[in-house]
Amino acid sequence: MRFGLFGSAQARRGAADPAAGFREYVEYNVAAEALGFEASFLVEHHFTGIGQVSAPLALLAWVAARTTRLRIGTAVIVLPWHNPVVLAEEAATLDLMSGGRLDLGVGRGYRFTEFQGFAMDFAEADARFEEALGLIRKAWTADARFSHQGRFWRFDNILVEPPPLQKPHPPIWIAAGSERSIRRTAALGANLLLDQFAPASSIAARIALYRGAGNGAIAVARNIHVAYDAAEKEAALAHARAQHARMIALSQDPAHEITSHILGYEGASEEAALYGMPAEIAAGLEDLRRAGADYVLVNTGGTSKEQLRRFARDVMPAFV
Repeated sequence: MRFGLFGSAQARRGAADPAAGFREYVEYNVAAEALGFEASFLVEHHFTGIGQVSAPLALLAWVAARTTRLRIGTAVIVLPWHNPVVLAEEAATLDLMSGGRLDLGVGRGYRFTEFQGFAMDFAEADARFEEALGLIRKAWTADARFSHQGRFWRFDNILVEPPPLQKPHPPIWIAAGSERSIRRTAALGANLLLDQFAPASSIAARIALYRGAGNGAIAVARNIHVAYDAAEKEAALAHARAQHARMIALSQDPAHEITSHILGYEGASEEAALYGMPAEIAAGLEDLRRAGADYVLVNTGGTSKEQLRRFARDVMPAFV
């Protein structure tokens, strides 16, 4: 089983040192590389009021500069919000400067407050996503100038520079959970990112669906906390409940027009979380392995290097 990281960082408005959370995230990744983690996938969010990462490629450039082997990924950049050619240029630059370590995870988005903030109709999200993804791939692989006249973007006689280092282009990962979105991911020839909330039984069904239609890589995110006693486990679960409630509050559409499988997990954040003693976590990972998962992205709910050390020492050796 392969292990990477999934998570975020915060730049706190009004703090004496707003960048402290970003620096902690970088050091967290440096520690993860030394402990044998393979990759780190960073989220993108906007308008939260809690300072979540809004420019993941910029922060990942710092991570890349401080590491040598760790793959750097996004989980995910929301394509409807971005000019796809500018994004292709920025991502290719990071791929070059990191020595070919970029994994570009993309999605259509699901938070009401973000689409509202960008004054964007969520009904256009799927169409924007598909047009943008096609443009990014073309921008990365076209050696001649091209033009594009689409529904949302238009470009005239462009040659996108620089080209990425990885050929034909950096791996593309798509966050998906519904049957329709998983089938679309397979049809697009992309790797599959599965969320941290679905239980192992649902993960097994989703993996089987994807494997029936595609042969790319699959990564499963999991909320994980290695506890050494019952009190620590309960405190970690209480923190996770609060984080999950905040995520749902930031995501919900009062008119219920925005739909996502993520929003179906309200009140069920603990069903799939791997919190507890090392043996409990190992049992949960074994359930995932039986479900067909061989790549797990660990979310410790913060940037605790101690949690990384516990996982690498007490859990990981049985699976690598």
